[in-house]
Amino acid sequence: MPAPSPAIIQILQAFAPAFTAPTFAHACVLLYGTILTVGRRTVAAALRALGLARHPHFGTYHRVLNRARWSPLRLSKLLLGLLVQTFLAPDAPLVLLVDETLERRRGRRLAWKGYFRDPVRSTAGKPVTSPGIRWLCVALLVPLPWGTRPWALPFLTVPALAPATSAKLGRRHRSVVARTQTLVRLVRRWQPDRALVLVGDGTYAAVPLGHTCRQLPGTARLVSRLRLDAALYEPPAPQPPSKRGPKPKKGARQPSLAARLADPATVWQRGPLPWYDGQEKVLEVATGTALWHRAGELPLPIRWVLLRCPHRSIPPTALFCTDRAASPQQLVAWFVGRWGLEVTFAEVRANLGVETQRQWTTRAIGRTTPCLLGLFSLVVLLAHALHPRDLPARQAAWYPKATATFADALAAVRRHLWASWNCAGSPAAPDVLPIPRPLWDSLHEAVCYAA
Repeated sequence: MPAPSPAIIQILQAFAPAFTAPTFAHACVLLYGTILTVGRRTVAAALRALGLARHPHFGTYHRVLNRARWSPLRLSKLLLGLLVQTFLAPDAPLVLLVDETLERRRGRRLAWKGYFRDPVRSTAGKPVTSPGIRWLCVALLVPLPWGTRPWALPFLTVPALAPATSAKLGRRHRSVVARTQTLVRLVRRWQPDRALVLVGDGTYAAVPLGHTCRQLPGTARLVSRLRLDAALYEPPAPQPPSKRGPKPKKGARQPSLAARLADPATVWQRGPLPWYDGQEKVLEVATGTALWHRAGELPLPIRWVLLRCPHRSIPPTALFCTDRAASPQQLVAWFVGRWGLEVTFAEVRANLGVETQRQWTTRAIGRTTPCLLGLFSLVVLLAHALHPRDLPARQAAWYPKATATFADALAAVRRHLWASWNCAGSPAAPDVLPIPRPLWDSLHEAVCYAA
């Protein structure tokens, strides 16, 4: 079995309060095996990776996921605390990225299964639906010393059921926006002293979610896309004290953002703005403040930002923030950071075997996928403890790699676990075959970078 360094043990020990002592020991075995195995991330594969294929009590490790008493929410709280303590300055805000991801699964026993639009297989003209479980994931955007862009580290994942699935289970259906409102309140309770910035795509451009962020204690903002035909209004004019009746909630209607795009009198400012992959892009910006109104909802005070490319290489885009004092540069920087979560979803499928697990009980499913997404963040924490300044990146003469990726972080943790394997008791025997160093190094690297 691996015997990790004290720095690794200290990180893992932070999660011990969420388990009983025996369950925590078994969970650490599954953790090491899941990191070291390749291909499917099942309990059996994790045991084989540690040489426990003939363990007589293998059922004990299955019970960690389907029977043992521990709370994934408590693990999420502990993981968030570690990420904040390790990667963020004391006065830095928590930039929370929220999005859904589809775990494609089939099977009659999957209670949470539904049919959802598959963003990977769909095109603009042909939407494709796939059976599976939709997960709502919240990640923390953090800077790392290894790369030019911040990384999105998941720490909280919950199922987002389809309306038909909720009806079949006899539950009151909750939309993605409603579940996000609950999660952001939960994060505020876990981190009461930090400013929050919640960033999502157009799905989360909802007036109720904006009001939830504004009503939270402390500072909390919502950043998302805004429709070009959104109903924007001026603040209400002061009402004379002598006038009776309800006070107006909004003033005169402003021109729509689509109309501002076509209006030659719109004032545009051109300059470089933060863009994807840590780059900058020269765009034209128009901005202002307004009250965003939707029928049946109180108007939401926002700052809107309208972007257009001078060369027309990208379509015009509108963003908004519930903090009207936010600058357009900061608002764009927050929003483009959302792409890091899409990269994370691709990495966990390619390197951590998401969608290869085979549990079918509801409790095991509700624990396995959130744990695999959280494992992405845990591997980054472990790699940072081993290489706090410079993470070794895989290099080749034909491919000079400028920055490290998650595959490099996973390989660094695997190397450490293999090197810490206790082989002190291995006697010199005639069946031990020496391997030339070049061959050993090539095999070592090939296994380290296996998906």
